[in-house]
Amino acid sequence: MNKWHWSPAQRLLSRRQMLQQCSAGFGGLALAGLLADESRANQPRNPLAPRPPHFTPRARRVIFLFMHGGPSQVDTFDYKPLLQRDHGRPLPFARPRVVSSETGNLLGSPWQFRRHGQSGIHVSEVFPHIAGCVDDLCMIYSMHGSNSRHGGALLELHTGSDTFVRPSMGSWISYGLGTENQNLPSYITICPTLTHGGVNNWSSAFLPAIHQGTPVGNASVPADRATIPFISHPGTQSSVQRLELDLLNQMNQERLRVAGSDAALEARIASFELAFRMQAVAPELQDIAGETAATHRLYGMDQDATRNFGRMCLMARRFCERGVRFVQISHSYKWDQHSDLRRDLSRNALEIDKPIAGLLRDLKQRGLLEDTLVLWGGEFGRTPTAQGGDGRDHNPQGFTMWLAGAGVKPGFTHGATDDYGYFAVEDKVHFHDLHATILHLLGLDHTRLTYRYAGRDFRLTDVHGEVVQEILA
Repeated sequence: MNKWHWSPAQRLLSRRQMLQQCSAGFGGLALAGLLADESRANQPRNPLAPRPPHFTPRARRVIFLFMHGGPSQVDTFDYKPLLQRDHGRPLPFARPRVVSSETGNLLGSPWQFRRHGQSGIHVSEVFPHIAGCVDDLCMIYSMHGSNSRHGGALLELHTGSDTFVRPSMGSWISYGLGTENQNLPSYITICPTLTHGGVNNWSSAFLPAIHQGTPVGNASVPADRATIPFISHPGTQSSVQRLELDLLNQMNQERLRVAGSDAALEARIASFELAFRMQAVAPELQDIAGETAATHRLYGMDQDATRNFGRMCLMARRFCERGVRFVQISHSYKWDQHSDLRRDLSRNALEIDKPIAGLLRDLKQRGLLEDTLVLWGGEFGRTPTAQGGDGRDHNPQGFTMWLAGAGVKPGFTHGATDDYGYFAVEDKVHFHDLHATILHLLGLDHTRLTYRYAGRDFRLTDVHGEVVQEILA
């Protein structure tokens, strides 16, 4: 009988026989799969390519309005009638064990609070324009942090750690989701602070460098002169730059072929290519001359007091429209009112009130607020007790931040501080919880968004953080 001629009975193999006879084939398939994975690993990747989230997101992007210095919660959004009643009296309970410096008796707010909107949320009279948007805001009155000093508190807010250099929140989001526009960075920070941690507040740390925030100006540069650095090279034509990049890429690809996977080199290649592509789109994007006069007025750009911050808010909207994942605006460094509270906080509020309300209204009318998460706040709050006669000291024990837009309950309040606004006492929210919630709204599980470095898996929330389910719409 021909050895290849099988009877019907012979064609029936048991599971054991099939595995025995086909084992070499299975091994070959497995080996091929492993080699293919290794081959793909050795191929250059685009680290900014859009990546799927862990689950369906509510938000696609974030705008963080950072109030550097620590705005006073009891003078802005956290109304405390007993603080007003007991102005000048001693604090009726113990202060925190660790304080920034000594303070005196209770200091009632110099400003009146009123309820606004259908939600009836209290807002200080210093924010008449934001008060008109209160039904879009989700207030968290019970924020708290671990550090009473600006440097540590800024790092904790931005990176989740007040003691070590870690990737910033925007860098983690860039790493987790990539960008929606391959011609722009995934993370832009407008006029960032150069103090209290400086670049570490927007650094990618041990994440690939392509995820670091791209600064547009800095805190010492007026917004109308703040531009993406080195965006043009008038001395070299684009065609010549392309030839130079192609040669550089050829050398880098050869190194990758020899050395294997190299995340740092891949990020460098991607950053060179991104910088080249940005030359074609960034100049037009940063030119706001095409915006209507009504839009300029909406953001307060027709008034001296609001022009600078208004321009930053308008730029944030334009960046988000073009697919940037995370945009930060810094009002820096103006909210550290150890004295002259009435004068300085009034000035600060005037500068940001109309621009922020304009941003919220503009996002809403363009349909962008539905999938844009807006976050407002500082690195801590202020004490309800007086310092320097007319001032307040640092207070990380309890303060207010608010969110608006994608996935959060509008016109909603969460948590509470004590009767005088010193300690968060109800439904407390730590920075780790805030980070976990922001990632959740973007479709990312904060426990799964990890990066292996120095032998361990790191994440934005470290070993902490719980999603604040109560504020989710």
